[in-house]
Amino acid sequence: MVAKRTLALALITAVLFGGTFVAAKAGLAYFPPLLFVALRFDVAAVALAAFAVATHSRDQLRPRTRGDLAGILATGVFAIGLANALLFVGQQYATSAVGAIVFGLNPILTPVLAAGLLADERLSRRGVVGLALGLVGVALVVDPDPATLFAGGVGKLLLFAGALSGALGSVLIRRADGTLSSTARTAWGLPFGAALCHLLSLSAGESVAAVTWSQEALLALGYVGLLAGAVAYITYFELLDVAGAVRANLVFYVTPAVATLGGWALLGESISALTVAGFLTIFAGFAVLGSASIDVRALLERAAPSRPVGTKVPDRPNDDADRSAFEHAGD
Repeated sequence: MVAKRTLALALITAVLFGGTFVAAKAGLAYFPPLLFVALRFDVAAVALAAFAVATHSRDQLRPRTRGDLAGILATGVFAIGLANALLFVGQQYATSAVGAIVFGLNPILTPVLAAGLLADERLSRRGVVGLALGLVGVALVVDPDPATLFAGGVGKLLLFAGALSGALGSVLIRRADGTLSSTARTAWGLPFGAALCHLLSLSAGESVAAVTWSQEALLALGYVGLLAGAVAYITYFELLDVAGAVRANLVFYVTPAVATLGGWALLGESISALTVAGFLTIFAGFAVLGSASIDVRALLERAAPSRPVGTKVPDRPNDDADRSAFEHAGD
């Protein structure tokens, strides 16, 4: 059974990450992509650092082991920095629907990487079926146009590399097995992600002068920095610690659905019957994954009617002795 706390972390993470697609679509009209990501991490790093200092002691914030350092670097460089940089740049060369389905490969890539790098996270055959159903559901939700799905190879390679970076980062964090809490580890990792994206932005020739400052730009930056940044990273990396890399990254199956609903509610976008079918397919995938941890035989045994202690009921009392024992059982 899934703990209520774990389910709450998953829902919060999925909703906040799903809203990122809506806010990013609005923000990219005012910011260069890499600079947008870098500024997002600047805001998130300051907010999360203040939260970590207020809720943790110095000893709790101090990295102590090689695992702590490895977890911080995996968080900042792979799970946060490269994943988001590649996502925002690749999105320029592909539609949002294609971007969502390519980045939705994260839950498929994670168990593949975990199988080679983690000894305690393996999927059963039923789990593989659940993952496949989730991927089909994502495809139905975003409804990519076949005419554009295979076009724009550069953008799709960047998006795939972003999904791979995010999956690799989550697996490396679990492999590091550090002593820091998820909040402390993320607070240390965000500045590395911000620094990496600023360097990439400078190397790409982006400039702050290219930013068009407006109320909409500030709202978009505030959302991706504070809500989809600081808050969502706290819940996501805590979910990673309690649920594991494979199950934690299942939230990326839900984010396209959240983004679609957000577009419908905030931008007036329509939801087709195919999208509803996608939602149901994603739900079916989660149901299959959840059933993988249920002992069906034990449930059937518990549901069977109980008999008095000592009662013996043979299947077929073929001879007189067996028939007599059957008739007088329990006397």
